[in-house]
Amino acid sequence: MQYLIIGAGPAGVNAAETLRKLDEEADIRILGDEPEPPYSRMAIPYLLMGNIEEQGTHLREGADHFSAMNIEVAQARVQRVDPAAHQVILENGDARSYDKLLVATGSSPARPPLSGIEGDNVSSCWTLADARAIQARVPAGSRVALIGAGFIGSIILEALGMRGVQLAVIEQGERMVPRMMGPNAAELLKRWCESKGVTVYTGVGVSAVEPNGVLLQDGTHIGADLVITATGVRPNIDFLGGSGVEVDQGVLIDRHFRTNVDDIYAAGDVAQGLDFCTGQYSVHAIQPTAADHGHLAATNMSGRSAEYEGSMNMNVLDTLGLLSCSFGTWQGVEGGDHAELYAPDDFRYLSLQFEDDRVIGANAVGLSQHVGILRGLIQRRTHLGEWKQRLQRDPTRLMEAYLATTQVI
Repeated sequence: MQYLIIGAGPAGVNAAETLRKLDEEADIRILGDEPEPPYSRMAIPYLLMGNIEEQGTHLREGADHFSAMNIEVAQARVQRVDPAAHQVILENGDARSYDKLLVATGSSPARPPLSGIEGDNVSSCWTLADARAIQARVPAGSRVALIGAGFIGSIILEALGMRGVQLAVIEQGERMVPRMMGPNAAELLKRWCESKGVTVYTGVGVSAVEPNGVLLQDGTHIGADLVITATGVRPNIDFLGGSGVEVDQGVLIDRHFRTNVDDIYAAGDVAQGLDFCTGQYSVHAIQPTAADHGHLAATNMSGRSAEYEGSMNMNVLDTLGLLSCSFGTWQGVEGGDHAELYAPDDFRYLSLQFEDDRVIGANAVGLSQHVGILRGLIQRRTHLGEWKQRLQRDPTRLMEAYLATTQVI
């Protein structure tokens, strides 16, 4: 059996290792398009902070890890997929055959269409090559303008802040992390960043990137030695054109990670799969989801059956020492109840969203002890009974609610 995996991120690596465990004799090959060992993009901020060396970003320790498992890792960029021939065609014209193919190509930064965005003073923060460039260009005291304060932008914010740069963050939405937090939680995060010396602009976009900084739509000029963009990502699906593989926001997959084309599967940031909370199909571009996808996709590719229950919207941020998180349907649903704790002077916030007597979503700031419990209650779809009313009166009693409603007798 020939297994071919396009993509050397967490989904691809987990898939390859799972396939090797399930099939000792198979031919397993990973194609990655970067000249690096497989690594974690989520580790790049820790590299910029100086907490780890480059090797610390690698997904697996040891230069011989993959060869010891008889897994080939090769650098190559795929130009197109030919399902009829069971081949992928590389940009250099070579072909690679497969019996089963996994598309785990992840995503790429989406740059905003701004004047000056292609300038030498503009960078993403997505690859190890980006990280090296940022390390070289922004020593402590440098001026940096960060465009975008979503989830990825806020992770980059943390890394830049720890490097001691003069940082200005611009978010055209009305609040920071607008897809993760409601107004009260986001306001606490903004105030916290400002208390740490970060200048935060919300509700205003960038008009143009200039050689010495950025010009905002309200006419404000922000001086910067480097401009970093963090304005979202898009799945890497262009090479699938003409293959017949159905795509929407990403590659559409069923609950067994199969695409609509025989013997082609997809996993990770590129895959549009089942959403645990909504029952709809969406892209969840976070590393824990990618790792789960890789393992389960490989199980199905091997001929076994592993039906996916769906990924849950889940984000956890540590922003200059302030932990915040969101889980599930944190915005709530029509007709649902909610509970809220808001202590702005202490930078503490907790919001619980209910449907009937179940917690279906949550926002929390400054309350790290509740992270695991919130995830557990939502994923278990736990019926709270009388504990719903108790949590509405005091949402911090989550541990008591969890123990009272999930104990097995």
